Amino acid sequence: MSDQHNRARIGVIGGTGFYSFFDSDAEQIEIDTPFGAPSAPVSVGTVDGVDVAFVPRHGLHHEYPPHRVPYRATMWALRSLGVRRVLAPCAVGSLVAEIGPGAVVIPDQLVDRTSGREQTFFDIDAVHVSFADPYCPQLRSAAHEAALAVPAKPPVVDGGTMAIVEGPRFSTRAESQWFARQGWTLVNMTGHPEAVLARELQMCYAPIALVTDYDAGVNAGEGVSEADVYAVFERSLAMLKGLLTHTVALVDTDGECDCAAGGHNLAALLPGLA
Repeated sequence: MSDQHNRARIGVIGGTGFYSFFDSDAEQIEIDTPFGAPSAPVSVGTVDGVDVAFVPRHGLHHEYPPHRVPYRATMWALRSLGVRRVLAPCAVGSLVAEIGPGAVVIPDQLVDRTSGREQTFFDIDAVHVSFADPYCPQLRSAAHEAALAVPAKPPVVDGGTMAIVEGPRFSTRAESQWFARQGWTLVNMTGHPEAVLARELQMCYAPIALVTDYDAGVNAGEGVSEADVYAVFERSLAMLKGLLTHTVALVDTDGECDCAAGGHNLAALLPGLA
């Protein structure tokens, strides 16, 4: 557990290809948690006058595949630094023809299709968090406004359901077509359990989904390749960083939010976090 409380109020978790956020003057903080080390040391720097904590989801060199990311340690580390708002950019596949590569989607729902991941901090106590609406409406609103304002002008979609699959393989064509028939919008491998762990820690959380590909079921005869995903994300990285910078400026770090009400009294249930 780090003893450095209240270092940052906003956290950013970098997705595939997103391994650094600050240009300079960021402090690297090594944090040990009851769940081991996070995916990388947490960088704390200033964005538009706001203290922000950044950690690359997959590690500094993409050493953690989706099913091996230390989600609990990473979320605990952010919370121990005082983070109460988490922005989570991620790469996603589109399940609908109308939303193509390069689009930015601000999802409002998720469907968990993972298996075997540690997805709670409460392995002993019988604790049940409210999770009907997994993403913070205030963060979603700020991210949507920022996405509309970035100079690159990507297509922006407000709302959608993100299906989170176990990975690391991509979906079969049959799986992809089934997801689409359910009315789901996107496919991703890392959005769960991040969102529910944030809720347990009384942190607001919202993904910012960059579409890197059409999933396997959208276009007949085509599939998803890792190279294509990385290429689109790399081309869009500058836009995504600008979007996040603008979002940070729009977030109310002092206001109250109902997301915290869905969590629990950490002082009583998880000693060691304020």
